[in-house]
Amino acid sequence: MKYTKIMKERIRRVTVIFKELGYDITEGDITENTYSAGFEKDSEFFGGFFIDDDSKFLEIAFTFSFSPHMLKFVQERLEEMLKICYEYGCYLNIQKFEDFNFSIFSKVYFAGLNYYSLKETLKDFLFCVEDLKEIIEINSSEMEDNNGNL
Repeated sequence: MKYTKIMKERIRRVTVIFKELGYDITEGDITENTYSAGFEKDSEFFGGFFIDDDSKFLEIAFTFSFSPHMLKFVQERLEEMLKICYEYGCYLNIQKFEDFNFSIFSKVYFAGLNYYSLKETLKDFLFCVEDLKEIIEINSSEMEDNNGNL
């Protein structure tokens, strides 16, 4: 796939800044006009980012996956999850497949992308993900039925 010069520069710039912030980048995936890759830090956090040739934003994402039998559990927490996303300036997407996914996103405008802007955006993004993890933590006793089954 042949990218434009701007797209190549965006990929290079984003990769360099993530590395300067101490993240490891997984090998990227190239499609028609989109580049996506994962990032991790100290094997504790795994997320992804997307660069679209037609967009002026770097998009950062993290996805929670749930089995269908947990639908009610998540629905009961959905309003609080939405409030947390709003508080940190993130947005979300819910998709239903065999399982269903709750994805959290944040964006950084390429024109203002630098070390400090990505650092601050990631800080808010990671706080959002951590707060969401606290809400959806599952105690085995909370999910067990009367027979002790999950």
